[in-house]
Amino acid sequence: MKQLYLGNEAIARGLWEAGVTFGSSYPGTPSTEITEYAAKYAEIDCEWAPNEKVSMEAAIGAAIAGARSFCGMKHVGLNVAADPLFTVSYTGINGGLLAIVADDPGMHSSQNEQDSRHYARASKVMMIEPADSAQCLEYTKLAYELSERFDTPLLLRLTTRIAHSRSVCEVSDRENIPLKPYVKDFAKYVMMPATARPRHAFVEERIKKQIAFCENEAFDIGLNEIQWNDKKIGIITAGICYQYAKEALGDKASYLKLGCVYPLPVKAIQDFAAQCDTVYVVEELDDYLEQHCRAIGVDVIGKSAFSLLGEYSQTMLAKVILGTEPEKIAVEDTVIPNRPPVMCAGCSHRGLYYALKKIGVMISGDIGCYTLGALAPLSMMDTCICMGASISALHGRNKANPEFASKSVAVIGDSTFIHSGITSLIDIAYNQSNSVVIIADNSITGMTGHQHNPSTGLNLKGQPAPAVNLESLCKSVGIDDVRVVDPNQLAQCEATIRDALSTDKSAVIIARRPCALLKTTKHNPPVKVDKEKCTGCKACMRIGCPAISIADKKALIDFTLCVGCGVCEQLCKFGAIA
Repeated sequence: MKQLYLGNEAIARGLWEAGVTFGSSYPGTPSTEITEYAAKYAEIDCEWAPNEKVSMEAAIGAAIAGARSFCGMKHVGLNVAADPLFTVSYTGINGGLLAIVADDPGMHSSQNEQDSRHYARASKVMMIEPADSAQCLEYTKLAYELSERFDTPLLLRLTTRIAHSRSVCEVSDRENIPLKPYVKDFAKYVMMPATARPRHAFVEERIKKQIAFCENEAFDIGLNEIQWNDKKIGIITAGICYQYAKEALGDKASYLKLGCVYPLPVKAIQDFAAQCDTVYVVEELDDYLEQHCRAIGVDVIGKSAFSLLGEYSQTMLAKVILGTEPEKIAVEDTVIPNRPPVMCAGCSHRGLYYALKKIGVMISGDIGCYTLGALAPLSMMDTCICMGASISALHGRNKANPEFASKSVAVIGDSTFIHSGITSLIDIAYNQSNSVVIIADNSITGMTGHQHNPSTGLNLKGQPAPAVNLESLCKSVGIDDVRVVDPNQLAQCEATIRDALSTDKSAVIIARRPCALLKTTKHNPPVKVDKEKCTGCKACMRIGCPAISIADKKALIDFTLCVGCGVCEQLCKFGAIA
């Protein structure tokens, strides 16, 4: 039977067909839907973990117990999970283990363009990369066969275009895989110097076997493949870039498509290149494949012709390689308006940032919806590094110059705080830097699409679960001054922050109001502007609410967007909004 699937949806189907029984992930675009789709299969016990390191460790535990398991994350999440990844490369597995990582060329929803292929080479873990949804499904199933065959975890790499595009998949029944017996094996699973040294030797021998597989059998089963057309141009590529190249060049080029991107074949690449007049390496982000080709003596054209930045396209490849542009489909000229990211109407973070702007503080920021507070007109974020860094960076700033303590705060979301902010808060309490941390608690993981987290009281499947009490947690790690405010109450919010900054001890302020987009959030009726009272002063525009605009020099509120949060009412000195 054939189905039209998103790449992420196809991977979830592949997990089910492969007999996977356990999965643990942390949500991160563009990988989030993999676990959400997988959770719809009753046979797969799926869960959200507090962070990617925990999710990978849980999946490793399940694999050692004999189950086929997976963990999913975006590219920066692999940084967090790297510690267990490098060690499980040594220990190997029992049941198959697949770590799925989604890179984000073009940074559609990320803070960098990290290329995860380097992690495969650094950790010496086999990595495969599909080029469409059908391959997402088939490669996922193949991954478990390879994992168990070579006694290794496997990495499956996606990019945004593969994760979020659709193509036709051939679906099959589930293969019910029984738990493999667990056998106590100190030398295999307990990593310390005496046991790790021989396991390193095992890893090096494993790579030799995998290279032999990539040279021969991978081509027999279609994981790697060569398509001969015109041999004047040869293209070495993988993933979405294969699709771009095929659409741009058609039969004007021959293709070596690599489904396994670590380890890479040697002789197969050399033989392919020897039969082509000019060979291009087409790969987004880093010159990963190009470096390998040059290291094995293959002369290729790579990043000297193509960019290290962003996504590629059919048009760009045709221009560079053929000097032409592909034929375009005629469409009516339409001006498409820009849609810059903005906090939603009624967003609880808006009032918080407005209060902080009135106080005039430096903000050490973090990853989430509230990162949008960096944009005009609020413009209230000074730094944003990575998950959890807001608290740690504030601690370092205040240690370096204690005078900053009275005019600096950290802002972090509830899910991000659970992810990696707790240990940073412990650092503040333990090393006493007199820092004020604001937890923007909107009762959900907002940026990635409303996933539950350990503080919401529900698990991935919507079932009741113990909820972390943020107030008690903060006090338990050594923060005595913990306060809760409603960020939509501007005067209260401002006064609370000012008071916390005026003391000589660390404090946590929990700015708590549910996300305006939650189905359970009850809204007030939309507010209206009294044109007679409105002076056109634009004070209401200072919060950057998308429901508010100016028309005929008067404020105008779009009733289809307004949720009656009341923040703009508090800004109007003339009582024109009610």
